[in-house]
Amino acid sequence: METLSETLLAVTRAAEPKLRAVSAIERTAPVLPGGWSRKQVIGHLIDSASNNHQRFVRAALQSSLEFPGYDQDGCVRVEKPEDVDWDVLVALWAAYNRYLAHLIARLPPSKLDMLCRIGSGKEVTLGFLVEDYVRHLVHHLGQIGAADPIRTP
Repeated sequence: METLSETLLAVTRAAEPKLRAVSAIERTAPVLPGGWSRKQVIGHLIDSASNNHQRFVRAALQSSLEFPGYDQDGCVRVEKPEDVDWDVLVALWAAYNRYLAHLIARLPPSKLDMLCRIGSGKEVTLGFLVEDYVRHLVHHLGQIGAADPIRTP
């Protein structure tokens, strides 16, 4: 988990100045035709950090874990990140990921094989959830031009 923690910190450090440099027009324009804007993608990544924060901590404290599914379109619709100041979104996203990097480095190794189920998905381990979180983050940052593809464990 130490390597994933370091990867998350490095990705966050590299992406934050790129995000801060995004123009006002680029922030609100769809990233892909018919898709989310950069503001909506960052809002989604904040949701991902929040949901996964709870999953990581609760999985480390319990013997099994079942979480509800995640309605990403519904969350973007309700939270309306497009109405939030860009600097607030970027600061929250960056701070949350620095905190998650701290948490990931401290997850008990004995809990990494604990099985978790999210919604109607198949059971996966806590270790997989952490790896998938970092992959997911890099994927979306790549979509909005804030990260180069990297190899995550």
